[in-house]
Amino acid sequence: MREYLLVIAVAAGTTYLLGGLTARVARRVGAVPAVRERDVHTVPVPRLGGLAMVAGIGAAFLLASHLPFLRQAFAVTDDVRAVYAGVLVIAAVGVLDDTIGLDALTKFAGQVLAAGVVVVQGLVVYWLPLPGVTLSLPASQSAIITVLLLVVAINAVNFVDGLDGLAAGIVAIGGGAFFLYCYLLAVDQNMTRASTAGLIAAALTGACLGFLPHNVYPARVIMGDTGAMVLGLVLASSSISLTSQIDPATVGAGTGDTIAPLLPTLLPLLLPVAVVALPFTDLVLAVVRRVSAGRSPFSPDKKHLHHRLLQVGHSHRRAVGLLWFWAAVLSFGVLAIGLLSSGWVVAAVAVAVVVGVVATLAIPERVRARRRRRLRLGGRPAEPPADPLEEPPTANRTPDTTAAALPAPTSGRQR
Repeated sequence: MREYLLVIAVAAGTTYLLGGLTARVARRVGAVPAVRERDVHTVPVPRLGGLAMVAGIGAAFLLASHLPFLRQAFAVTDDVRAVYAGVLVIAAVGVLDDTIGLDALTKFAGQVLAAGVVVVQGLVVYWLPLPGVTLSLPASQSAIITVLLLVVAINAVNFVDGLDGLAAGIVAIGGGAFFLYCYLLAVDQNMTRASTAGLIAAALTGACLGFLPHNVYPARVIMGDTGAMVLGLVLASSSISLTSQIDPATVGAGTGDTIAPLLPTLLPLLLPVAVVALPFTDLVLAVVRRVSAGRSPFSPDKKHLHHRLLQVGHSHRRAVGLLWFWAAVLSFGVLAIGLLSSGWVVAAVAVAVVVGVVATLAIPERVRARRRRRLRLGGRPAEPPADPLEEPPTANRTPDTTAAALPAPTSGRQR
């Protein structure tokens, strides 16, 4: 565990130290694009922060390859090398998009290319859990399903990266939960604890933690497509790497009591699904919404989950905090239920869900009620309740007089 913690620390430290440098590089190369109608920023914010995360993950992998314990993982499979090769490809695609802009089809082709690089080097899904049976996949189907999973994860994280600190926080929470699962599973199943899945998840978690100080509201630099697509690729890759290293028939049949029999075969894939549940839900809703309106599924809009939280009255920080909370409930909740299978754990998760629902729905209405009461006491007419389908409140916008004084305003908010 100490070497894993060192890997997390190195990934975090490298990312943090290089975060400010990427902001300067972004300004130098012009990666500070104009604010778009769907953005929540009102002032220029440099992109390319994702390059710091690429460096942080690479530094963590390099360190691990020289540590006496974790270097065993490199002798078992080439998964780490495969993942980082894919990271470099998808980061190059992201840099081009963040600097000169790429059309949706070209960017999608780059995502498929990066996923293909990972698959060609041997990182694939070998089996899928089905009711009552575990299906072993032939090579061709493994490759196709793996590319599909990687591309979906890339776009899911990319779509959810719409508020300062949102994507980095969600992936840090999910990566941390998945790392913990990998480690506990290895302990229970008497497998080597130096696993590529755990190492990938640890490096990912550290990179996200190191980037957050630069990225929380108000952000000094944002990750852009460079970082968001890298996070999606690495997060999905850690899950795929785990499935290639375990026998699904033995999961839940360990010598200890840590891994309970509840969903033993499903958990290695169910947990990653829970980790990306929020980004994936946002992705599905966006595709359905756009296709139903006769638009391209890649056409941007301002109706993502984070936009709607702003529209119902949450502040920027509170909206991000709520989505972090939901990510933690989903990922650590599924982890705790799968590992412990206790009625008390299920009850605790249920209470957390209720708290989250109340915080999501009740807080903005109470805030608006207090604001209307203050306005009435001040002799001014009370503002009407916010319509969640309308544009965000004017508090998130720059007044016309200020906007006129700004140069072409910029931001890097996602689609």
